[in-house]
Amino acid sequence: MSEQGDRVGIDELLERVREGLDRVEPKQAFAEAAEGALLVDIRYAALRDHDGLIPGALVVERNELEWRLDPQGSHRAPEAVSHDLRVVVICNEGYASSLAAASLRDLGLHRATDLIGGFQAWRAAGLPVEA
Repeated sequence: MSEQGDRVGIDELLERVREGLDRVEPKQAFAEAAEGALLVDIRYAALRDHDGLIPGALVVERNELEWRLDPQGSHRAPEAVSHDLRVVVICNEGYASSLAAASLRDLGLHRATDLIGGFQAWRAAGLPVEA
């Protein structure tokens, strides 16, 4: 077992992960989606049912994300065409999405990032949401 000094808490891990991401604001994500970026909603079903969906976003449960977006994976989504694909991961408030985007980068999706503030920031910015 490592000593306490070797351990990293979630806040420090999140900070480290975010240093390697070019995180985007909602309006930038909207513009990037119009240019071909893939928005990926990893919120769980109850949140999607309660708050709605971002039109055109690919819904992938967090526990399936890497399998669905790995371009070399046997369970990949049709949208997972290349390691060069720009992916913007969206969670509810922009925390879990940072960790998810880092995981996608570890798979070679070097343009993966996440949405600052998550779905809640998207909605607050007045961007499209469907029931």
